[in-house]
Amino acid sequence: MLIRFIIKRIIILIPVVIGISILLFIVSKIMPGDQVAMMLPPNLRPEIYDVTYDAMFRRLGLDRPLYEQYFRWLREIFQGNWGFSSMFQGRPVLDVIAEPLRNTIILNIFVNIFYLLIALPVGIRMAVKRGSIFDNSWQVFSLATFSMPSFFIGLSLIFIFGINLGWLPLGGMPNAAMLEGLDYYIAWARHLVLPVTTLVLISLAGAIRYIRNAMIDALSQDYIKTARSKGLSEKVVIYSHAFRNALIPISTIVVGAVFALFGGAVVTESVFSYHGIGRLMVSAVTGRDRMLVVSLNMFYSMINVTAVLVADIVYGLIDPRIKLK
Repeated sequence: MLIRFIIKRIIILIPVVIGISILLFIVSKIMPGDQVAMMLPPNLRPEIYDVTYDAMFRRLGLDRPLYEQYFRWLREIFQGNWGFSSMFQGRPVLDVIAEPLRNTIILNIFVNIFYLLIALPVGIRMAVKRGSIFDNSWQVFSLATFSMPSFFIGLSLIFIFGINLGWLPLGGMPNAAMLEGLDYYIAWARHLVLPVTTLVLISLAGAIRYIRNAMIDALSQDYIKTARSKGLSEKVVIYSHAFRNALIPISTIVVGAVFALFGGAVVTESVFSYHGIGRLMVSAVTGRDRMLVVSLNMFYSMINVTAVLVADIVYGLIDPRIKLK
């Protein structure tokens, strides 16, 4: 039954993937700039420029009809050949994004660990202590941080802890060539503190309110009154009954957090000069590197489509009211 459900969901998502790929292919064709010229060395002699240009034009398949270019591009995407970056001297796109993707995953692992460890207990306690000072204080906190743009939080942390107190680096990445062993990992930790704190504060704003509302809805159900009338302890009622039934909306946050490991925090990475996938996207757009832009967007699209599929499967597994049909 589960395998049949997964197959059906994949079939439903296939037109979505095709539509996204067509849209991205069209965008790649209407982007300004000459893709071939940007990939050629800048100091080519005039007498060999035209020959080199024509060879690169044919190598990229631009001499073929548009429909052939689309199917060739789509086939090569699924074969792992994502084209070549014009910003990085014609290096393969997969090689260009490998290090930034690793850095983004490292950053988001710590962000997700800290924000889930804080958001889950705080959101549950807010629902249990609804209307209390604890609940109202965290609601004010979430409203304040939700209203602040990420660059403002990041710049504020840089000003306080980097410039005024001098406790932490202002941004950038640790230099692997100058550091070894434990010193390198300590430098990594110091560079991660401010961007991790920024992203955790932003993530908490929506997560605690989401968890709080899900728990309030679960605690208002009749089965909770029945459980309490049986004389069960409040801890059992909250965690074994209410929380278990609130897992469906909460699982949306968890699934999103897991797949956010592969997505870049564009603004935060730019503020802290963090060499991640989000900052690479900004550089690719400003540098008009169309293959890099299109490939990154296709990568993000596949991640989001996969997240939707996984969320549907998780809903069916944790909620017996949902039938895997």
